[in-house]
Amino acid sequence: MNLFRSEEHARKWRGFKPQTEAGINKLSAMAELFSGNLFTRRLDPDYASKLQSYFVELVEILKGMGPYWRPAAQ
Repeated sequence: MNLFRSEEHARKWRGFKPQTEAGINKLSAMAELFSGNLFTRRLDPDYASKLQSYFVELVEILKGMGPYWRPAAQ
């Protein structure tokens, strides 16, 4: 993951790939993603038993981040 000051700076980066443009998100969106239960509840004694529901929450967050981040249909 790379952090840029703006979308313009991301596009000017020499490693930028135009096909990944849909994956550009604000820092607040990434913070929401990594502050979910999947990442914050790892030390809970019942973490493993709730893992499936944590993944469901994660997928819902990813769906809201745009088509680039949506999981592939199965």
